[in-house]
Amino acid sequence: MQQTFEAWITPIMIGGLMLFMCFIIWDLARKSNAGKFGTIMLFVVLGAGMLGYILKVVITWMLENGGGV
Repeated sequence: MQQTFEAWITPIMIGGLMLFMCFIIWDLARKSNAGKFGTIMLFVVLGAGMLGYILKVVITWMLENGGGV
């Protein structure tokens, strides 16, 4: 039961954390009057860590399921 709960709740909580981090980046851009280009740069630079984590999860899933390159 506990393993099933952990298998479901972990991706949900990490996804929620990523959404919250996107909100923080958006709020930072809004409060600093960054403009369109500044907002895009904030999302690119600060969102790169989240993108790296997502790519790690996708690559790991592909390798485990035999769909590797």
